[in-house]
Amino acid sequence: MNQDQAHDLLQRLVTRVDRVIVGKKREIELAVVAMLYGGHILLEDVPGVGKTMLVRTLAACLGGSFGRIQFTSDLMPSDVTGITVYHAQSGQFEFRPGPVFSHIVLADEINRAAPRTQSALLEAMEERKVTVDGVTRALPKPFLLLATQNPLEYEGTYRLPEAQLDRFLMRLTLGYPNPEQELEMLGRLQEQHPLAELKPVLLPDEIAAMQRQVRGVLVDDVVKRYMVSLADASRRHPQISLGISPRGTLAWMGASQAMAYFKGRSFVTPDDVKAVAEAVLVHRIVLKTEAKIAGISGERVLKELLAKVDVPIFARVSGAPS
Repeated sequence: MNQDQAHDLLQRLVTRVDRVIVGKKREIELAVVAMLYGGHILLEDVPGVGKTMLVRTLAACLGGSFGRIQFTSDLMPSDVTGITVYHAQSGQFEFRPGPVFSHIVLADEINRAAPRTQSALLEAMEERKVTVDGVTRALPKPFLLLATQNPLEYEGTYRLPEAQLDRFLMRLTLGYPNPEQELEMLGRLQEQHPLAELKPVLLPDEIAAMQRQVRGVLVDDVVKRYMVSLADASRRHPQISLGISPRGTLAWMGASQAMAYFKGRSFVTPDDVKAVAEAVLVHRIVLKTEAKIAGISGERVLKELLAKVDVPIFARVSGAPS
């Protein structure tokens, strides 16, 4: 598959998802960019704005297997990863895989499960493997986890630890539609839900091929230096207690490569880097207590950092067209 064919397929994918999720094209594009890098997504927003529907729509358009995990306080790790069952008649053990053994996994209301169950996802998210009863099994390729959580309801929830947050490539919010978009949504869903008519645009093998091509997108040294400078500035910022980790910088570069590929280019520009910065970096920044009390947000601090760190300017990227 050449780059032009990939670009056309990705635009068709965004258009098809946009038929269901009205007025959220930017968020759809960022979700597709995360998929291209093979990164996981945390969807954090109030109830009823389409978080779960976005995941179901992406799954329907991507054509792979889909697993859903409804996180509750009594959910056990084995409900996520699977369980080994002994058959008395045959005298053998059989592994029954859990819903995590799918190409696309929806972890709905992930913060309602106890930390022990949440931690069952760490190996899957980082290594694309799951270990049950001492046996390690690979997850299908590609593997994409999309988790949702409600920021307003805290009763019966458990805060996601920084170690797990850092493993999400992006954190996205959808927000409410404007009146015109909501009116359009009512018209589309009046008779039949458009999700019922969706057909796959991409197959798992095609997604995996695109992910391999994304790794080859050129990132010039001046762009890398810009990202490292901003990450270093976050670690020395007076209002930040925990800045962007090296894993965060690596994720930022990968998401920038995926954004460039999504736009049909073989090289990363500073615009690509800034386009994914908020989605990739804000949830990796932990503010000091006094900053939180003062009402300062991670988005605001990141905007300050982006404004202070000089953006690289170059006439031509090595390997890019003149």
